[in-house]
Amino acid sequence: MSNYPELKMLIGGSAITGDGRDTIEVKNPANGETLAALPSASTADLDQALENAEKGFHEWRKTSADKREAILRKAAGLLKERAGDIAEALTYEQGKPLAEAKGETMYSAMLLEFYAGECKRIYGRTLVRPEGARAEVQYHPVGPVAGFSAWNFPVLNVMRKIGGALAAGCSTIVKPSEETPAAGIALVQALLDAGVPGDVVQCVFGVPDEVSRHLLASPIIRKVTFTGSTAVGKHLSKLAAEDLKITTMELGGHAPVLVFEDADLDKTLDTMVANKYRNAGQVCVSPTRFLIEENIFEKFRDGFVERAKAVKVGNGWEDGTQMGPMASERGPDGVASKIADAKDKGANLALGGERIGNLGNFFEPSVLTEVSTDAEIMNEEPFGPVAILNPMKGEDAMIEEANRLPYGLAAYAWTNDVARRRRLAAEVEAGMLAINTGGVSAADAPFGGVKWSGHGSEDGREGVMACMVPKTIHEG
Repeated sequence: MSNYPELKMLIGGSAITGDGRDTIEVKNPANGETLAALPSASTADLDQALENAEKGFHEWRKTSADKREAILRKAAGLLKERAGDIAEALTYEQGKPLAEAKGETMYSAMLLEFYAGECKRIYGRTLVRPEGARAEVQYHPVGPVAGFSAWNFPVLNVMRKIGGALAAGCSTIVKPSEETPAAGIALVQALLDAGVPGDVVQCVFGVPDEVSRHLLASPIIRKVTFTGSTAVGKHLSKLAAEDLKITTMELGGHAPVLVFEDADLDKTLDTMVANKYRNAGQVCVSPTRFLIEENIFEKFRDGFVERAKAVKVGNGWEDGTQMGPMASERGPDGVASKIADAKDKGANLALGGERIGNLGNFFEPSVLTEVSTDAEIMNEEPFGPVAILNPMKGEDAMIEEANRLPYGLAAYAWTNDVARRRRLAAEVEAGMLAINTGGVSAADAPFGGVKWSGHGSEDGREGVMACMVPKTIHEG
């Protein structure tokens, strides 16, 4: 595919291609064609990356905040300049519409700009002591960071793994998903081109379990950050615990949407239908369980189905496409299985439920209603283009259902009752709550969850401080 770049690892600033190495095929989800061969890191490669990261950390942590800021700002500018090319690679390998791919790249550049500014906002504090004594709290970079990224946001997830760490003064080894590698490589290349030393930011690929076990077994790595499933997050947390490494885990969600009868229904529907089918529902904060006050359920259901029918599904390169294919062959089969299970347990299929065509991983925008809580889809994240609409008796029942699952990443609520908004902010168990809006992510705001959705934060000041450790200095 002439428009898709040659794939490489970036170790110590050197490009390592697939010549003579084990390789991994990268597929186009729109048609199943092989895009490229991705080189796989050997044990020696990983050992070299670790050695580089240790050396790079000692160099980068001593680099002045002014210089780090300037380099990161330059990298953000390069991302903006290259956004068109990066978006094309992203659409080829992940499937999302080209406009969304470019928007993701631009947002990643904005996040890096924020992190650049944070280089000079890492403040300590002086504690109150009697005359002649002094106590000061300082913050220091934790050390080399290993980051593991998911395939659903190939640029943004990589940025979240390394941006805060670089601002803090840490070196990084990042492993983007082997299914969507080109966009992550392009991000790392922009950082290198802007002046980040090759030993400070490195990009490797391979069999995920083998790479993670090798990196986490090394005492050089002091922090692990991961975006992905709860099951894998638990596994990596156990590996990290062997060496008491600090962890940030951004894991699965199953976002509830509480819709009250006093909400602006048209605004709610217009916003949340678009959110639901964004990236074919392959979003960790995707609105999934719609909990609707029973007095407005039928009106909401009909409006939702009408709007979902109008979503244009197609190749991400086609003008007007609103939803592309699912990113892998696993996606349509998994969603179809969960829909079938829900129907067996009494759910109504109001829309969709089938693959589209026999080429690529396309799936219909789907809607299930009156779904039993014992259905698999009510308890496991579908991670696909299917919405669950259930009538609820009132606020208490809605909050109870919202909090029923062990997940707590994002939640949404639509109401014009000011007092209710305050109650929901206090009672809904989630790392992020959006009230009368569909957005839960901003460069200056922490992004993360509670319970089985993980711990720690990315983005915002918290994304930098998660890569630092406090040190208290006492003077007599």
